[in-house]
Amino acid sequence: MKKLSIFFLSLFTLSSWADVPDSIEGTILVDAEKVIELVETNDNLVLIDSRVSTDYIKGHIPDAIGLPDTETTAETLARHIASKDTPVLFYCNGAKCGRSVVACNTAVKEGYKNVYWFRTGWVEWISKGYPVEK
Repeated sequence: MKKLSIFFLSLFTLSSWADVPDSIEGTILVDAEKVIELVETNDNLVLIDSRVSTDYIKGHIPDAIGLPDTETTAETLARHIASKDTPVLFYCNGAKCGRSVVACNTAVKEGYKNVYWFRTGWVEWISKGYPVEK
């Protein structure tokens, strides 16, 4: 039984680290500087950290909501985002992590109109020494 659990855990982990596209239809690709600009110019911007909870607890972009991709559904998005026109930004561990891809695709499928994707995510954020909240 233990081997079977490890096998499924491995499959799940690999799916989150699968090939990450260069763009996602229905989203606007941004870098760290654009994230800062969006935060400074959009009071209603919702930042969503799509990483697992243990990563979020270790540190995240200030004011980001921890919502792992595996928990991103129509219901959880509606709980955190005022309307489908509210700007929302998703990020995860970086360009090799697929968690924000899953979350962005869910948001677009559910009809959210102002979806931003910080593809290089956490890796770029911390490499540039930007603020971190714990």
